[in-house]
Amino acid sequence: MDVSKLMFREGLMDGERILVTGGGTGLGKEMSEAFLKLGATVYICGRRQNKLDDCVAELTGKHGGKMAGFACDIRDPDAIHTMVDKIWADGGALTGVVNNAAGNFISRTEDLSVNAFNAISDIVFRGTFYVTLDIGKRLIAEKKKASFLSILTTWVWSGSAFVVPSAMSKTAIHAMTQSLATEWGRYGLRFNAINPGLFPTKGMSARLHPSGAGGNSGNNLNPMGRAGEMHELANLAVFLMGPGAEYVNGQTLAIDGAGYQANGGTFYPMLEGLGDAEWEQMRAMIKGTNAKDKADRATG
Repeated sequence: MDVSKLMFREGLMDGERILVTGGGTGLGKEMSEAFLKLGATVYICGRRQNKLDDCVAELTGKHGGKMAGFACDIRDPDAIHTMVDKIWADGGALTGVVNNAAGNFISRTEDLSVNAFNAISDIVFRGTFYVTLDIGKRLIAEKKKASFLSILTTWVWSGSAFVVPSAMSKTAIHAMTQSLATEWGRYGLRFNAINPGLFPTKGMSARLHPSGAGGNSGNNLNPMGRAGEMHELANLAVFLMGPGAEYVNGQTLAIDGAGYQANGGTFYPMLEGLGDAEWEQMRAMIKGTNAKDKADRATG
């Protein structure tokens, strides 16, 4: 990310303590860098400690500041509780949480197994709620204010073919955002969400655009004819998480170049015409990516 394009003054987030789930790679890493650059203490979690350590070393090497990474599988409530205990012991309550950890892949729904469905829903739906509940209960007990931000998609407004587990799970978190904004607003806890359009990352491309399926550029993407730039997403996240936006609560904002308004932002137009052979080829590619990630976790 080009940090020179951050819109905010240095030191804006001094004193903020923010956890970013899935913060070692992809969009989570980009937001973590912005928070760190602007003065926040940043905690990141993910399943691979080596990736987290690499991220911490890289970002603190560039910007200084305080950052730490915790290997944690957010599908496990006990693992979350242990991690949050460590964060609290390292300086007290968090002031912000970014629910960014996710998983997704394209598939015809009739080809899914129960295990494939659970692989997505256990992270996106259950894991996000587990993190929010554990931290929220602590903040309420301690009478501390904080901001929660979830990274969703425009599918929460429309659904999307070929990514049904993700569409279902992220829609549930959209409902959680709306619900807790009202229920927990009285405790000084805010809940908002961002629906990014295409912000290309290695993991996203391998599972959602194998072999370039559907494409990721041109006027069919959005009226602006381009993907998002990471500083654009980071600026929106800082606005929602930083001081000065305390009256923003219960909102889900798209950042997609008006792609949702133009074409719904879904996979249906791009994938509905694929045949059995093309789907089989993409399944094989996605399985290869998953196998490589599993091997990396075993060594990391």
